[in-house]
Amino acid sequence: MFPAVAFRPVRLLIICAALTALAVATFWFGGMPLYGVFFGVGLGLGLLNALMVRRAVEAITAGDHPLKKKMAVNSATRLIAITVIGLAIAFFFKAHGGIAVLFGLAIFQALLVMSTSIPVMRKIRSEGLDVEERSGADRHVAPTESKD
Repeated sequence: MFPAVAFRPVRLLIICAALTALAVATFWFGGMPLYGVFFGVGLGLGLLNALMVRRAVEAITAGDHPLKKKMAVNSATRLIAITVIGLAIAFFFKAHGGIAVLFGLAIFQALLVMSTSIPVMRKIRSEGLDVEERSGADRHVAPTESKD
């Protein structure tokens, strides 16, 4: 229930587009419009990563026996690829503001955390969280024998 409430890629796309437009306009007045463009590229890479996470989780958990190892390998591969792309852009376009890609990636991560945690917290506050609390003694009780 919570993932459906929390992750809204269309909303994130709209926010990223608005932030990109704001960055381009701000840097345009400073005489460096490509900084804003590269910042938007970083936001786009972050959104692409988030969409790939959702796809990987759906694919891996759809199997009969989802493995943590599969998820870990997928996450590591995806993060390495996104990092290499971001660093390559920053390096090859350093004279034109390519470093802004890394700032876009960082800002997207903060945006993703905020945009997913706030709706979840609101839902928990409105409906409560149905979690059964158990003491340590309750977890280690031996099963009782049935009397037939």
